[in-house]
Amino acid sequence: MSNRPTIRRYRPEDRAALDDICVRTALEGGDSRTVYPDLRLLPSIFAAPYAVLEPDLAFVVDDGERAVGYILGTADTATFVKRYRAEWLPTLTERYPAPTRAARTPGEQMLELMHRPERMLIPELAGHPAHLHIDLLPEHQRAGHGRALVDRLLAALREKGVAAVHLGMVTANTPARAFYDRLGFQPLAVPDPGPITYLGRSTAGPTGRS
Repeated sequence: MSNRPTIRRYRPEDRAALDDICVRTALEGGDSRTVYPDLRLLPSIFAAPYAVLEPDLAFVVDDGERAVGYILGTADTATFVKRYRAEWLPTLTERYPAPTRAARTPGEQMLELMHRPERMLIPELAGHPAHLHIDLLPEHQRAGHGRALVDRLLAALREKGVAAVHLGMVTANTPARAFYDRLGFQPLAVPDPGPITYLGRSTAGPTGRS
């Protein structure tokens, strides 16, 4: 194994690792397998569509053997939502039909999110049109990789002329909030956000200041 993990663009052969990272970090930063036993469910919502629809904004941390972390994003949330519904959702409906009843389990709640991409269209976030997801396996956290991933994505967004980016995080995940605070993300006011906190920052300049 390499002693110096590197950051590179996502490749299609990283898909299994991408799914694994998502599953092992999806429950407030921890392993989600006991709550969501279907190991394809969460990656199909929060990871794979970004890698497939906007691979030029998908980057991974490679430890020499596999991807151990990623950052995924879209330059324009409104366009992403349209493409998700038109191009991505049809690839899921055989395995994950649209729900026909109110959600009763955590998995059914995620199924509702899968079939309702328009939930991402929040008027108060329009000034931050890009959004991102970032996850690192626990053993590769606190080594500077998260900051490096964010810097890489911010640079890619700047090249596309995107001025600001947002993210949504589970409010209870306090370590993640501390990480984003250090990188210059600021709270964004959204009415009735539920268990989610929305944060945003300019794409200009390095992380650590907005």
